[in-house]
Amino acid sequence: MKIKYELIKNNKEDENVRLGLLHTNHGTYQTPIFMPVGTLANVKTLMPEELKACGSSVVLSNTYHLWLRPGEDVVNKAGGLNKFMNYDGPTLTDSGGFQVFSLAKPCDISEQGVKFKSHIDGRSLFLTPEKSIQIQNKLNSDIAMSFDECAAYPSTRQYIEQSMRRTLRWAKRGKDVFDNPNQSLFGIVQGGEFEDLRYESAKETVKMDFDGYSIGGTSVGEPKDIMYNMISYATKYLPKDKPRYLMGVGDPIDILQGVSRGIDMFDCVLPTRIARHGNCFTKHGRINIKNAKYKEDFTPIDENCDCYTCKNFTKAYVRHLITSGEVNGGRLLSIHNIRFLIRLTEEIRESIKNDRFEEYKEEFINAYKNDGNN
Repeated sequence: MKIKYELIKNNKEDENVRLGLLHTNHGTYQTPIFMPVGTLANVKTLMPEELKACGSSVVLSNTYHLWLRPGEDVVNKAGGLNKFMNYDGPTLTDSGGFQVFSLAKPCDISEQGVKFKSHIDGRSLFLTPEKSIQIQNKLNSDIAMSFDECAAYPSTRQYIEQSMRRTLRWAKRGKDVFDNPNQSLFGIVQGGEFEDLRYESAKETVKMDFDGYSIGGTSVGEPKDIMYNMISYATKYLPKDKPRYLMGVGDPIDILQGVSRGIDMFDCVLPTRIARHGNCFTKHGRINIKNAKYKEDFTPIDENCDCYTCKNFTKAYVRHLITSGEVNGGRLLSIHNIRFLIRLTEEIRESIKNDRFEEYKEEFINAYKNDGNN
């Protein structure tokens, strides 16, 4: 089946704020949701059962990385991404565009596609919109993404306009070869910081009638106020009966601001990436567990958290593992960080149900900014 979005209610105080249901081949899930990232068909250091215990729904994997190894044919022979990674929830594959553009030079981007060198062995590769879709069709994720250009910030208006229109042409080319009846395809809205270009991109992408829509080109170094404007410029032109996905955003305050602007789905590598360096989310902001003041702190990371880590271990113990270079230190912080963001979206959904999202948002932000970075 194709992904189906069902709008349950809008927040009484702000109709942009949405509570919905995402119907997938692997279950139905309430939105807004946070989606952990498993680049190589694996959320780093976590097992599928641990993800499910954290309350995860959709898990992401990366088309570019899976194309290089083990190869889309291997995943296809295994029965598709879900069976390959033994995850019984929905999966989403990105187009590979973000990784490809980080490896390519501007002169290697053409109308046909992108030329770049493999980060593994340096061999020359060429990825086109058609190839990206064909790889994703074989990966058989629940959701595939259109191939787009994620332009750097800042870029000139002239370049953003050229890039956005090329992304529209690429979206059509990808959609024309899309051939998996059990998979859904999302279009991506680009246009940088320019409201009229976001408007054009959104309108033209919606005309192609995708199964869902993503806002791309954010969280690439731009100031927060510009990022929030980018989201607003796009979502107001997207259909109310399709899911809206903000790509690559996982900061707790950014999630709240995204929900305020009509976003249903979020993903980011942030929770596992910062965990490996000893950082973790708490209700009072991020902390670095390596700080000496936690050496004899025998309390949980966050006393309000219901994750496996907080129910079983103290800051002192996790700090010991991290400072000793033990892999389980990063594992325990990854479990906590993923659960923290998923629990955040659970609380957001509850606040929308009770028509108190704005109150919840203000309370969370005030508490989160109280300490932080300590």
